[in-house]
Amino acid sequence: MPVPAATAEGRRRRLLPALAAGAIVVITLVLLVSIAFNTTGEEERRMTATESQPPKRTDDPEAGLRRQVRDHRARLFAPDSVWNRPLADDAPVDAASATLVKTLRDTVAQNVAAGSGPWIATRGTSPLYIAAADQRTVRVQLDTGSWGAGLQRALAAVPIPDAAVPAPGADAHMTIYQPATDRLWEFFGARKLSDGWHASWGGAIARASTSPGYYNADSWPPLSGPHWGATATSLPVIAGTMMIHELKAGVIPHALALAIPWARPNVYAWPAQRTDGKSTDPNAIPEGARFRLDPTLNIDALNLPPMTRMMAVAAQRYGIIVRDQTGHAISFFAEDPTQQGSDPYTGPNGLFGGPWPNPITKTFPWEHLQLLQMNLHTMK
Repeated sequence: MPVPAATAEGRRRRLLPALAAGAIVVITLVLLVSIAFNTTGEEERRMTATESQPPKRTDDPEAGLRRQVRDHRARLFAPDSVWNRPLADDAPVDAASATLVKTLRDTVAQNVAAGSGPWIATRGTSPLYIAAADQRTVRVQLDTGSWGAGLQRALAAVPIPDAAVPAPGADAHMTIYQPATDRLWEFFGARKLSDGWHASWGGAIARASTSPGYYNADSWPPLSGPHWGATATSLPVIAGTMMIHELKAGVIPHALALAIPWARPNVYAWPAQRTDGKSTDPNAIPEGARFRLDPTLNIDALNLPPMTRMMAVAAQRYGIIVRDQTGHAISFFAEDPTQQGSDPYTGPNGLFGGPWPNPITKTFPWEHLQLLQMNLHTMK
């Protein structure tokens, strides 16, 4: 039966508000779902970003000071290099930690009893010379056989400052860094003769500020390799050295380098790339081993001398890497002061607080060291 026009029109009028209300409900639901979805997605993105970043320390009053020290003259090696990246509090400890920490502590005790150490080397360590952008370059003659041809090519134009002097002693180390090119050169047996500069061996890094902190094929491609470097581990000779400006500022923003008497033979731990170890002790420490102070240790409660405290904080935050072997006492490394014109270490107002570094190293909390998990390699 046909519906009268007036009746149909009335029904349409009654339906329109209902349809409008329904549309509003649908639109509201769509908006709520969209907001919820976007909020969830944003929360997931925040969680992912948070999980991908290392935890930030909130109890680190020296963070700003570390940034100032790093920016003082040069950024040597990448921020995430083995020397500059802070250690995680839960970094795994090696299964041999107790044994090799005992080896180190026994050697410390022997050094203390003999009055020979542990030591902080200053004379004979590598000086660091910062070359200006317009510094005249010179060729450094490498006094080796043909097997050094690749390194010789990297030493063809080195911006050695006119007043540069190698470290005294048989090793005659010297390091040159040019910020303008971000290139670093280091030398073993450096000497200036009548016909120019010579060296017995060394290394070169083309992009020092992004280097992992050891020599490999990427140090100066395509010439470099893990046999480069002025140390027997292919860890740069300036790496881990306590610089004078760092010590004066009161903070060491990197791992410490350590030399030990008679390292383990034929075996080395990453980041070392080789070894000259000669020990006959089955519990000898391999070069490249990384120690650190227990992260739960309250260093401030120990009331250490100022320089000892600086070293302890660095050892807890960044670690101590065995960089070389010595036939004498255990030794840390501090910058050679020759180019400073005076010795900032000795004397009543010096960094050592006296004529010798022994009081600094004797009070170091050796008993709280741990050995971090090692990645061992055998010499081929």
